[in-house]
Amino acid sequence: MKNIKNELQNIITRDGQDGNQNLVKTVQSILRTNAKSGKFSSYKKPLKSEEEIYLKKIIETESLHYNQDISEDNYIAEGAEQKVYRLNDEYVIKLNDAIFYECWQDYFESLLIHNYFFKSTEYEFLGFKIIDEKIFSVVKQRFIKATETVNLNQVKDFLEFNNFRNIRNNDYLNEELRLIFEDLHDENVLSNEGILYFIDTIFYTTEKFYII
Repeated sequence: MKNIKNELQNIITRDGQDGNQNLVKTVQSILRTNAKSGKFSSYKKPLKSEEEIYLKKIIETESLHYNQDISEDNYIAEGAEQKVYRLNDEYVIKLNDAIFYECWQDYFESLLIHNYFFKSTEYEFLGFKIIDEKIFSVVKQRFIKATETVNLNQVKDFLEFNNFRNIRNNDYLNEELRLIFEDLHDENVLSNEGILYFIDTIFYTTEKFYII
């Protein structure tokens, strides 16, 4: 378990990463540098409203716009935080406004943690769209077709086997990894031929995550 936490810390904090994570790490590094460039040299989590002013600037200067059209004809569904569109027979596009996160840095941390645990449904970050002055991340993810209704007791058993303890409703805590894993209802976890697929995840690191 300690090795897993060390790997996660390394994935989140290092500046570069291979493959689909390159753009995530670029944005994450820029945001982290901005957070450290204020009055105090030590890291301080920014206010989201202030962070978004800066984020809009770097979207322009670093050409981080997702310039492809997303047709409403391909709209599938939406939740509190995102809209889902079909890209093709294999993938969907998701627009997420990071409403469930205190700041955008937390959102990108969650993406990286998801991709570590769930390779079959990993997110590929494609850039940002600004719609009516609101910032959305754009990610691509494998399309999973549910073949049966997910059994939330099966989800609970699976997570508890992997040391995520149910703390309330559909929220879980891994005390050893110091991770919170939330909102695992039956639209965020799908079942295909008896196999669970975690498609929409919300991870938070606790204050003690970086303590060895």
